[in-house]
Amino acid sequence: MSPLKSAAKRTCSVAALSRIATIACAAVTLPSAAYAQFLPTPTPLYSTNSASAAQLDLGSNFLQRLERAAASGNAARDNSAGGGASSDFAEPVYRSWFEGYGTSARTGAQLGFPGDKRSTGGGVAGIGMTVAPGFNLGIAVDQSHTNIDVPLALQSAKLDLTQLGVNGSYVSGPWTVAFAAVHGFASVDAKRQTVSGFALSNYRGAVDGALGELSYYQALGHSRIVPKVAIEYVVAHTNAFNETGGFEPVNVAESNAQRARVLLGAEAGHYWIVGSQIIDVSGYGKFVDNFSQTMSPYLVSLGSSSILMQGIRESQYGADAGAGLSWSMNRTARLYANYDGKFRDGFHSHQGTLGLEFKW
Repeated sequence: MSPLKSAAKRTCSVAALSRIATIACAAVTLPSAAYAQFLPTPTPLYSTNSASAAQLDLGSNFLQRLERAAASGNAARDNSAGGGASSDFAEPVYRSWFEGYGTSARTGAQLGFPGDKRSTGGGVAGIGMTVAPGFNLGIAVDQSHTNIDVPLALQSAKLDLTQLGVNGSYVSGPWTVAFAAVHGFASVDAKRQTVSGFALSNYRGAVDGALGELSYYQALGHSRIVPKVAIEYVVAHTNAFNETGGFEPVNVAESNAQRARVLLGAEAGHYWIVGSQIIDVSGYGKFVDNFSQTMSPYLVSLGSSSILMQGIRESQYGADAGAGLSWSMNRTARLYANYDGKFRDGFHSHQGTLGLEFKW
């Protein structure tokens, strides 16, 4: 065979091999590209957003109950403001209180979130003492159970939260400085309806917060007006977790949320002395400015696909309002009931509390 024909044959062989390699590469690449194009997208897990928001709200609610416990009763139970109360009601050294409460909250739809409903029942037990004239300290524990429902996404969760808190107040003439701090740890059981049953998950959470308030008591006979200003900071965390069961269970990264706000308002109240008993009614209103909110996005993954979920934000401005009724049966026991409402753009909650306090 001539050298020219041999070279031509080798060239044809190389070209044929090149075409075969190209076809084989295409046979592998095209299905891979098609598979990548049709990778399943993870289902957004909205109940995790709701659980994080619930921890923030429950931490805030406990802070405000602790603050009220630290500063309550001065108007009707002693003579510090010259209101004419019986000297039998001079402030004792020790106090304990027990509360049961229920809360209903609803979040409207917002960008990336279809809205939810939350209901909470819980109880509080606390004890405190006067450690120096005008200076009180206390500790308390709050145990609550919250049902979370995200109906449009067929998702729900149950959140059990235990919070430990401290509170205190210092009274100097008409001025009162009160503070509270909490730490809580949560357990969340969530489920998501899928075409092949429920996808289930269980994970942990935590909440920390602090609140400080300054108030000025203005006596008007047996009535009072008490302007107040407070600052509150709460931070919540949920651990990473994996769903099990159902169709296409997802993996969820840890999430963090924080909120700081200023509350400015006033309380108005009046009390009546009936023998050795005192009946007190009050109401309050507060302007709320959520001047800082950080709801860090977190990752939801299914295999190699993932999406980012954004946390639930409150509107920057809103209002709190409430009312209270108190019956001091004697110098030792006081029964009280409170209503607290929170009103934001796209969010509102209503809370009722029934409590019993003992002083000695």
